[in-house]
Amino acid sequence: MTVITHARPSLEADYNTLSTSDQDRFDQLMERADTAGPHDYQPLMDTLAVLTGLNARDIARCSCWTDAFGCGCGAIFDTALPGAVVTATNSPNCNLSQLQCPTCGHDHPRPITD
Repeated sequence: MTVITHARPSLEADYNTLSTSDQDRFDQLMERADTAGPHDYQPLMDTLAVLTGLNARDIARCSCWTDAFGCGCGAIFDTALPGAVVTATNSPNCNLSQLQCPTCGHDHPRPITD
């Protein structure tokens, strides 16, 4: 008897598990998405989704990756995941806000403060 299983779409990936060339490609695509116009943004996000294997329309890397007070988390995730924490809004003329993944947002949140 053959059992057919259906893989569930992934909502998170790990930057650290990407090859060096895929990390470089991810970084380049994120930089381009940050300043992309309205017609270019979604195709860049779609390319990032394919690269990382995520089922997402908007993708972020955990801000703990580069934040001086972060844990170095390499999570790449769907920005719509419950529990994601905004740590900095997007700069003028940029599209991407900084977000913590839901795990970091739960374990050591650094939300925007007034």
